[in-house]
Amino acid sequence: MSDELKLAAARPGAFWQTVRAVAWSFFGVRRSADLASDVQKLNPVHVVIAGLAGAALFVVVLVLLVRWVVGSGSGSGIAGA
Repeated sequence: MSDELKLAAARPGAFWQTVRAVAWSFFGVRRSADLASDVQKLNPVHVVIAGLAGAALFVVVLVLLVRWVVGSGSGSGIAGA
């Protein structure tokens, strides 16, 4: 592992700052000044973990939403059903 990567992984990084950066990344809107700030401050290991947790949460929410819509029968009146 390179020295730069070791130094980056040793950054403390605030939990909520990491969560906020990952959430904005999922949304797809990010200012370049904020991105540059995050690169300097956040721990990349924490960002990866938060990204995986965010992706898992997104999938769970989608599955629950689909199950709720299908279970409610709201689609039964569409196109001759």
